[in-house]
Amino acid sequence: MTKAMDMGATTFLTNARLIDPEAGEERTGNVILDGGVIAAIGSASAPKGARVIDCGGKCLAPGIVDLGVKVGEPGERHKESFRSAGLAAAAGGVTTIITRPDTLPAIDSPETLEFVTRRADEAGPVRILHMAALTRGREGREMVEIGFLLDAGAVAFTDCDHVVADSKVLSRCMIYARSLGALVIGHPQDPGLSKGAAVTSGKFASLRGLPGVSPMAERMGFDRDMALVEMTGVRYHADQVTCARTLPALERAKANGLDVTAGVSIHHVTLNEFDVGDYRTFFKLTPPLRAEDDRVAMAEAVASGVIDILCSMHTPQDEESKRLPYEEAAAGAVALQTFLPAAMRLYHDGTMSLPKLFRAMSLNPSKRLGLPGGRMAVGAPADLVLFDPDAPFVMDRFTMLHSKSKNTPFDGTRMEGKVLATFVAGAQVYGREL
Repeated sequence: MTKAMDMGATTFLTNARLIDPEAGEERTGNVILDGGVIAAIGSASAPKGARVIDCGGKCLAPGIVDLGVKVGEPGERHKESFRSAGLAAAAGGVTTIITRPDTLPAIDSPETLEFVTRRADEAGPVRILHMAALTRGREGREMVEIGFLLDAGAVAFTDCDHVVADSKVLSRCMIYARSLGALVIGHPQDPGLSKGAAVTSGKFASLRGLPGVSPMAERMGFDRDMALVEMTGVRYHADQVTCARTLPALERAKANGLDVTAGVSIHHVTLNEFDVGDYRTFFKLTPPLRAEDDRVAMAEAVASGVIDILCSMHTPQDEESKRLPYEEAAAGAVALQTFLPAAMRLYHDGTMSLPKLFRAMSLNPSKRLGLPGGRMAVGAPADLVLFDPDAPFVMDRFTMLHSKSKNTPFDGTRMEGKVLATFVAGAQVYGREL
């Protein structure tokens, strides 16, 4: 836990539809929260003096652990602060944020990491942990002080979408990270092929006159990284796998015993390249949205477990950086609050069950980072989300989003899935009095 939180009083949650990603099952039951952890499951009666909450048959699941959230501190606080990101996370059922180091300046020194840790502790209502850059300034030339940053609390190392093009530099980083047991997170992309691209290449890109990048750029970048992982033995996570052509290589890497996992953003499993429509910049992402066949393949890969982690890749951008011609507009979308309702699309269309969804959103990111969360089990942290998967609403970015930036591709969209309450360490951090 990155901050001193007041642990909630003993709470008895009754009549809940329990989502257990570890067991892969749903069941009706009661849960007791005490001392910041899940104290009991299935107890028939409330402890004396406990606060009783009737869940009304709604879903109770482990809180989402979101790996790869952009917060604007330091340098871009006008886009997102720890306070606004924390409020958005709580409203979206995200109980742990794992921040990216693509800040101004980058989180590449123990001093900068200590600063953001202190700011997060002061401001956020949810747990906030931090990744650090892999190279100084995310410039791909000089390795950061991995050991000191680990001691300061870094949970992983990544240059985000600044791919380390020099394989010799990257191999040195991996060798050193391997010696310390550190997790390296890569962005599989060939930087030469993808430079200047705004969309995925193909007929749609040609019709719109937009510069595109072939899906093979991702495959080539992934193959390079896998060769280096095989050479160094480092623990490696691919932040986003978005193309069907990358999946066979991912499966081979796992079958060969490499310590490799992969993630994909919620946008790449719920949207496709045609959503860009008439140059709608809220749909400009990194990597760009892919073909429908790729979207379906990614969703199926999450369901089967080939892709381990589903994340928001929350990237706040202000109005000025989005209201530009498509090629010039900044990439990225906010997603902390829309993560869960967007994921419900995969549940309602039959792609995967709720336990499988929360395996990818909660359990697997916790396991990859060595965190105790993501489990519906006695002794696990009392980080939970109570939600109604069927509740409809129309997303209004100005009235509903807590993020400072409002660049959601789901603005005006009819969605299903409402967060009713969020608990962190047993304390209710979001929701009306139940």
